[in-house]
Amino acid sequence: MTFKNTYEDDAYASAYAKLEFPGSYYLAFRDLPELLSRHVEGRRALDFGCGTGRSTRFLAKLGFDAVGVDISEEMVRRARAFDSSGDYRLVADGETFRFDDEAFDLVLAAFTFDNIPTKEKKVALFSKLAGVLRTNGRIVSLVSAPEIYWNEWASFTTKNFPENRQAKCGDQVRIIVTALEDKRPAVDIIWPDTNYREVYQESGLEVVEIHKPLGRTDEPHEWVSETTIAPWVIYVLGKP
Repeated sequence: MTFKNTYEDDAYASAYAKLEFPGSYYLAFRDLPELLSRHVEGRRALDFGCGTGRSTRFLAKLGFDAVGVDISEEMVRRARAFDSSGDYRLVADGETFRFDDEAFDLVLAAFTFDNIPTKEKKVALFSKLAGVLRTNGRIVSLVSAPEIYWNEWASFTTKNFPENRQAKCGDQVRIIVTALEDKRPAVDIIWPDTNYREVYQESGLEVVEIHKPLGRTDEPHEWVSETTIAPWVIYVLGKP
């Protein structure tokens, strides 16, 4: 089945643009400041798959000189509207990055690889990202855990898609973001840990740290599955 990126849809992009860090999304970003402070030395950052600029602005608030890139013209347009002083660039799908080698201390890919369908394409993109990364730089790959597609969450529901449980690496899975006004399901590509490790290795990268954020009972969120099952996996990657 041909894969169509949900986030290139104008109406979905409009709804997504209003989203910040509610519920389950909070966990995706909660621990990033501490991880970045331990692993990243410089301040130059690339936000790969920036969408409407949420993660780029997050990096800027942490003191990074961040550039956001995305293949969705509508997403980039909305990022620029939100943040006219930010650096947001539209790139063609599969386009070679127009950055110098070793230009960045950090590359953040937040949810980007949930929407990239094949191993070959993932390896090609991670290889390019490794090329623009400085010798001691880090790539932070934030992805959805497979379990997100068959449990209920503070910000997501999958109860209408029981077929997700039978999905194998590379299959399409559906999930509804309950925090969005647009209740159409997003279509993602499921990719388990073992398969991500193969992608990283073939891209010339090594896993430095893996972090799976769990919700805490003292946090002001109505957690559903988050205290016992991590919805996200954060890989910190570097060059060997």
